Amino acid sequence: MTLPKQSSSSPAVTSEKKQTFRGLESYLADRQKLVDSALDQWLLPSSTVPQRLHEAMRYSVCAGGKRIRPILCLAVAEGLGASGDAVCKAAAALELMHTSSLIHDDLPALDNDDLRRGRPTSHKVFGEAMAIMAGDALIMLSFQWLADLVLMGVPAEQAIETLRILTSAVGNQGMVAGQVLDLQHDQRSIDLETLQQIHRWKTGALLRAAVEIGAVMGGAGTEERQLLARFGDKIGLLFQIVDDILDVVGTAESLGKTPGKDQREQKATYPNLLGLDEARQRAQTAKSEALQLLAELPRPIPRLRELTEYIHHRVN
Repeated sequence: MTLPKQSSSSPAVTSEKKQTFRGLESYLADRQKLVDSALDQWLLPSSTVPQRLHEAMRYSVCAGGKRIRPILCLAVAEGLGASGDAVCKAAAALELMHTSSLIHDDLPALDNDDLRRGRPTSHKVFGEAMAIMAGDALIMLSFQWLADLVLMGVPAEQAIETLRILTSAVGNQGMVAGQVLDLQHDQRSIDLETLQQIHRWKTGALLRAAVEIGAVMGGAGTEERQLLARFGDKIGLLFQIVDDILDVVGTAESLGKTPGKDQREQKATYPNLLGLDEARQRAQTAKSEALQLLAELPRPIPRLRELTEYIHHRVN
């Protein structure tokens, strides 16, 4: 599977929002299709023993979704001139890890959600024990797919670096740590600094990892990697603030999950702590800071600017 070449130009921005994002929406649809096809191709069939495990893995991975993390990875790598199966497999590994986190977050012991990506959550269909096992298996498989990059011609040092980035992003100083802090705090017992730390780890770390892995696969230089890593931090913050706002103003149909749940359970979110207007202002600030970092890159990566605008646009 060879990735199509990326155009170096970005679509013109107009006052009409639909026109503004028409070219990007086509790009997103194309990349979603590419990622979905790769996941379907590389995941073992549901008939593989143990059948119930592989059914559960495929149920959650192939349920759709925006595929923002793999698309960010692809956009960076492509923008730096990389393409091919290895780039796609690195991006797909990120989606496995993300899906595993959704399965586990939805469990009754954590966020206790019944709806994900517009369908019943994994534990509602397969039971809690199998949902835990499916999530665990996807974590291990994401590591395996990055290790497989060596077999696809990627230099060992480069493949190991992608693995280091991902493992650092999801462990006891990353996604898991963020989930733990989130469980320990609610609206009544949290300050802004703690809220920012939760989001930096729980959501932001994996989004930053997507950008960084794309940079590694694209052969970015030291300065580029540093700027892109900082951009990854800002895009992670923007994404989470937007997600928090959408929990207030979105619908189950548009979100693919239960809206309003954060407010009802007094979860640690920007709107709950600061109010909706302040949350919107902080989203605007995060967007502006992300765009400024992109402007400092030695080589422009147009799709990243468009993606940043698009993520912010979801609450405007």
